[in-house]
Amino acid sequence: MNRQTAKILDGKALADKIQQELRQTITIVQGKMGRWPGLAVLMVGDNPASAAYVRNKEKSCAKVGITSFGKHFPTQTSQTELEEVIAELNEDERVDGILVQLPLPNHLDAVSLLHRIAPDKDADGLHPVNLGRLVRGEIGLRSCTPAGVMRLLAEYKIPLQGKNAVVVGRSILVGKPMALMLLEANATVTIAHSKSQNLPDITQNADILIAATGITGMITAEMVKPGAVVVDVGINRVTDNSGKSRLVGDIQFEAIANVAEYITPVPGGIGPMTVAMLLQNTVSSYLQTTGN
Repeated sequence: MNRQTAKILDGKALADKIQQELRQTITIVQGKMGRWPGLAVLMVGDNPASAAYVRNKEKSCAKVGITSFGKHFPTQTSQTELEEVIAELNEDERVDGILVQLPLPNHLDAVSLLHRIAPDKDADGLHPVNLGRLVRGEIGLRSCTPAGVMRLLAEYKIPLQGKNAVVVGRSILVGKPMALMLLEANATVTIAHSKSQNLPDITQNADILIAATGITGMITAEMVKPGAVVVDVGINRVTDNSGKSRLVGDIQFEAIANVAEYITPVPGGIGPMTVAMLLQNTVSSYLQTTGN
């Protein structure tokens, strides 16, 4: 077997660095503000994965000095009840960021709830106003996962201007805002997906390849241009024959690590960066109230 040649884009190390910087900023500013920044995460039901994500976010908040206003609702909570809670949080001066943990139970309309969040408290960066600001190149809160990808690429000084970037995935959560951010950085961007014809022909031209399909191991080594930068946004849980489960991404990591120049691991790549950008968005909203 060939020795791994790709350099690791270490999202966990960068996320730790960002959290330290946020902690320093908050410590300085909170004396003037008279309060710490606040993040409200709304979770409905008992999805184990969602509960784990929320716990992780709350731990990260505590680490940097963000107060958690988490609210856990029973599965049968109504749309109206949640809308009323969001309206209260929009008016609560202690709360700088609001996030609705997805997925929600089937009887709830997630899109409608996201639209109820005040754009300047939209910690996930998914409100139409913030997506519109991204399209227009205006300042605004950015979708956390693609913003985390961009921050990681910047940390490793990976050039984007004029490069061919291919985003495999077209979700509003990752794929579409990811393409816009790369375009803003002067990359030449192609959006592909699971229905694209001749997908390997498209991905083989990518200097920067972003995999965000949610399909385990969809991107193979044969689909990757030698020397490419490969970013794996996927987080998929698989179980082996012994019953042990582990997290894997959308790319075949071991094989692609012998082809690419840079690669992100799963876990330890984009996952921690997503949480770091959530904290960054919350602190940005907090600083906005101070005029900074």
